[in-house]
Amino acid sequence: MTESLTFSGGCQCGAVRYRITGKPKAPHICHCRMCQKAAGNYFMPLAFAREEDFVFTRGEPRWYHSSDVVLRGFCGACGTPLIYRQLDPAEICITLGSLDDPSAVTPETQEGVESRLPFFHLLASRPENLTTEGMDPGLLEAIARSNHQHPDHDTEEWPEEPRS
Repeated sequence: MTESLTFSGGCQCGAVRYRITGKPKAPHICHCRMCQKAAGNYFMPLAFAREEDFVFTRGEPRWYHSSDVVLRGFCGACGTPLIYRQLDPAEICITLGSLDDPSAVTPETQEGVESRLPFFHLLASRPENLTTEGMDPGLLEAIARSNHQHPDHDTEEWPEEPRS
């Protein structure tokens, strides 16, 4: 007997976690203006999951009707975008960046390209720097020591130790 493929994910603070049984379908980058606003970014990576294969394992998202036919679920504590739920037909998309391993699902298409920013194709040719380059080592140490971000795996409780 083989074990089903599962994917887990959640928000930055760990208040909302989810699990998907089976591989997300039709992974894509959406450039539409609504997704740009929802992500606070140039695009939003998404993939479909069947409703019966998706479950919240900790907490519940807050919901925003971005249109009459779409609900967007996000963490009410930290604001992480998590889910896009189309109402008719009923479909769920998860944000690929909220997966515990975002590299496990590669986008296959780009959607909403009419709103793609005109310089998007230039981004891969821009200079690349490591996060740590040019940062004060004291600041990096302080961030690492006081990191409140949920780890990229399920935990029994979060936060693991009560904070004062």
